[in-house]
Amino acid sequence: MSESKGVLQGFKEFLMRGNVIELAVAVVVGAAFTNIVNAVVKGVINPIIGALGSQNLDNYKACLTDCEVNQKTGEFTSGIYILWGSVLSAALTFLITAAVVYFLMILPINKWKERQAAKRGVDDIPVNPTEVELLIEIRDALIAQRTGSPSDPSAGAAAAAGIIGAQKTQQ
Repeated sequence: MSESKGVLQGFKEFLMRGNVIELAVAVVVGAAFTNIVNAVVKGVINPIIGALGSQNLDNYKACLTDCEVNQKTGEFTSGIYILWGSVLSAALTFLITAAVVYFLMILPINKWKERQAAKRGVDDIPVNPTEVELLIEIRDALIAQRTGSPSDPSAGAAAAAGIIGAQKTQQ
């Protein structure tokens, strides 16, 4: 019973992680963008390409060997051919999707994050302790461990300065 409870608890924790929720949101947003991108390709890109030739990119094919064309429909009836128009269409759809996501989502979010970081300022960033401060803390902890009582902070600063001064003269 406790093992199944542990498994269910682990599954619950997995589902509540931010990464899983963000992934679900990304899938939903991606599905919504698919409709937008398909509309742009169908309404803008295909007519531009249609001015140069066929409006449907799937019509662009290249025959490798023994291709026969139906005279009435213009379709290949036999032979080996490459559907390079379909590949071009998929590549254009990918590039348009990537551009829409980058310029309409990623770029504005990055700019917003930069503005928020600038508003916070430099004072909010914690300063790392210096070597002297770390040595003082270590020394005080060792003295407190030996004697059972904290040491005098002013004596610690003088001793640390002496240690650092001795290290510099040795170098």
